[in-house]
Amino acid sequence: MPWSFRPLQRGEAPAVKNTAWPKTRIDHYILAKMEAAGLQPAPAADGRTLIRRLAFDLTGLPPAERSVKAFGFSDPSSEKRNISSGWSRAVEDALASSHYGERWARHWLDLARYTDITPDWLDSTKYAYLYRDWVVQALNEDLPYDRFVIRQLATDYLPECGPKDLVSMGFLGLSPSYFKELQLPPDIIRTTVADEWEEHVDAIGRTFLGLTVACARCHDHKSDPITAHDYYALAGVFASVKMSERPMMSDAVWKPVEKARAEVAGLQKQIAELKKKKPKDLADQTRAIEAKITAIQTGTPHYNMPMANAVVDAALHVVDADNKKGTKLDFRMGVARDLELQKRGNPNDTGEIVTRRFLSAFPSKTGRPRKFTTGSGRLELAHAIVEDAAPLTSRVIVNRVWKHHFGRGLVDTPSEFGNLGEAPTHPELLDDLAARFIEHGWSLKWLHREILNSATWQQSSLAPDSERRDPENKLYSRMVRRRLDWESWRDAILTATGEIDLRQGGPAAPISDLKNLRRSLYGASDRQDMDPMLRIHDVPDPGAHNPWRTETITPLQGLFALNSPFIQQHSDVLAQWAMGHSVEEVYARLFQRKPSEHEIAVERAFVSGREKNAAVWSQYAQALLAGNEMLFVD
Repeated sequence: MPWSFRPLQRGEAPAVKNTAWPKTRIDHYILAKMEAAGLQPAPAADGRTLIRRLAFDLTGLPPAERSVKAFGFSDPSSEKRNISSGWSRAVEDALASSHYGERWARHWLDLARYTDITPDWLDSTKYAYLYRDWVVQALNEDLPYDRFVIRQLATDYLPECGPKDLVSMGFLGLSPSYFKELQLPPDIIRTTVADEWEEHVDAIGRTFLGLTVACARCHDHKSDPITAHDYYALAGVFASVKMSERPMMSDAVWKPVEKARAEVAGLQKQIAELKKKKPKDLADQTRAIEAKITAIQTGTPHYNMPMANAVVDAALHVVDADNKKGTKLDFRMGVARDLELQKRGNPNDTGEIVTRRFLSAFPSKTGRPRKFTTGSGRLELAHAIVEDAAPLTSRVIVNRVWKHHFGRGLVDTPSEFGNLGEAPTHPELLDDLAARFIEHGWSLKWLHREILNSATWQQSSLAPDSERRDPENKLYSRMVRRRLDWESWRDAILTATGEIDLRQGGPAAPISDLKNLRRSLYGASDRQDMDPMLRIHDVPDPGAHNPWRTETITPLQGLFALNSPFIQQHSDVLAQWAMGHSVEEVYARLFQRKPSEHEIAVERAFVSGREKNAAVWSQYAQALLAGNEMLFVD
């Protein structure tokens, strides 16, 4: 049995020699291992470093002026290096900021395979942003994580939720859907459909449980106690749902809209058929039909009401088409199905029927795995994840948060907690945090506070002895200098130039549009045709679960910093401002510090005799925006 399947183990925090260093329980666990290895913690980071680290960690933006003042940096020439008494207030301010939800929503959306745009042969996702905005809101409101899970899988089963809450189901409603050429025979289409079910099982298993459940599609899992029967017991849930745009208003409001939209669809089909036949009076007939369409649309209240990308319960069967040529996808609405076990994962070679239920390694209070009998079983699946598998589920999310704060996880394979993943470096600490996380109501903000107030997180990244003796920093004897992800770098540039548009929510816009000055979270994600600006900066494929960002250093990134219209445009804007301000003010605005004597001399030597030349100032601004201090945070 893998360690991660076991109940949480709580104990007393270990004793340490340096009793003055720990600030939270976390520090006792970290320091005990350091002392056992003969290491000492790195010195505490200075206030300016901490406030920048805090701001980028929690909001993805440079620190606000109010936070800087709280740490004694309202004067750019200040030499103050000690952390001020306002630290707790700074943490609370960052957690209370609406930008906190935006920052941590981006982490979640990487897991959820979020996209704004799907291939054109799929149904519309023009309202996908509603799910993204719900995630932001849920995190800002500190929705308990167990409820956060349940809402995404089964909001439509919760009596306290209404039609407007259906947007929370985008985790399933925006799942990847594969092309099915229905002119092909059912044997081929069944394989495509089975691949979709596998994707859904994989995303659920890896995101919430940190398990590669989908490895059991063809045979029992080779390393973990997950059987092929377990796989098909879960896959039956997804064989019983259909992705669907669902109205966000009551049936009484929706029914007239549904009827009107069906009429418009029929009229649009008539126009398409006319264009194929090309009658002599094509233009007249088309105008007449378009007039009918306009009349229906303007005469139907709420015709353009937004729709939630969600799911409905419907059993899918792949059958012969009615004309015996090709395939038909037969969705039986309101019905669930149990899948047959597919031998070696082949949907055309089936065995016994497997009843829908949870994983056998996580028995419920009855001593047996929880059965799914309500509709598709989504609600019971969600409850099983946060109840029957609560120790594992809490470990997984605690580890994800830890990894984002420290750059490496206590388990450094955040979506693989099975035997093939890495063992935890500090298992007692992980269990202690996970148990207390549950005790504190599954509150993510509580978890952030616990980490950010620790002496471990507040260490400096300058620790030569630690770097030599613990190069991978598995003992957390220092912090590491970390490269900002693409979104934070772009947002920092827009903040530095004073152009950033901090409006929240709403439809996405192309990220490469130079007029788009909104936070990068609101840049359109396209599953079929990813924007090159995103691709070259390690933004992951929105068609797959992504537990962490791959970091690369490539010539294309360097060329972007040198030649891209984005960098050049914002360098020009910063240059216009810098021409009227001192170098000290420039450094205070960009880096929250005063420049060194060398940096002052470089700036003066570069612009000397050309102080009114905007192109020269733009080159100087570009060097600052593309430099390491904008790209990295200590």
